[in-house]
Amino acid sequence: MSLRINDTAPDFSAETTAGTINFHEWIGTGWAILFSHPKDYTPVCTTELGYMAGMQQEFEARGCRIIGLSVDPVTSHSKWLNDIEETQGHKVNYPMIGDPELKVAKLYNMLPADAGDTCEGRTAATNATVRTVFVIGPDKKIKLMLSYPMSTGRNFDEVLRVLDSMQLTASHKVATPVNWKKGDDVIILPAVSDEEARLKYPGGWKAPKPYLRIVAQPV
Repeated sequence: MSLRINDTAPDFSAETTAGTINFHEWIGTGWAILFSHPKDYTPVCTTELGYMAGMQQEFEARGCRIIGLSVDPVTSHSKWLNDIEETQGHKVNYPMIGDPELKVAKLYNMLPADAGDTCEGRTAATNATVRTVFVIGPDKKIKLMLSYPMSTGRNFDEVLRVLDSMQLTASHKVATPVNWKKGDDVIILPAVSDEEARLKYPGGWKAPKPYLRIVAQPV
């Protein structure tokens, strides 16, 4: 079965550069980002892993842990991480999952079930679909999935923006409009009546249409 938003993120145990983890236990009570890579020593992924290392404190300040995955053994990851630090200027301190038997890639439907059970002989091209970002909430449900082609580096500033939106909208009955950034105005959900909204926002709101009620971001 394919995974969808609001499905429970599949649990697994795996070896990582930080030791063996059980994924749901590792997530704990906060948020998590799992982002995958088709193979070690790939150029675009090298830039992505380094950039994410530089953003780690931003995510952690939001109660969100980071974990990477690449379809190679942990022993290979450890050597690759040295290249990443040297070329990108950031040390990767978050765990990297080793997936030499393709188990996690298959579990998350990034590779077909008949892809085999070893990374040996496989290239980045044959693993091209292992290029997805999963954002997982404290309830262990998938909140976001973004899949990219190998030739296009991922925009982790956008992932951070979406995390801000999801954390805000999980706590308040609002949605965020197009190109919203933290601190911008938000939209009162249609499910919230005007009577309920007046209690929450006694200062009122802008409403160019009855269904489009714009208000300052709740604190």
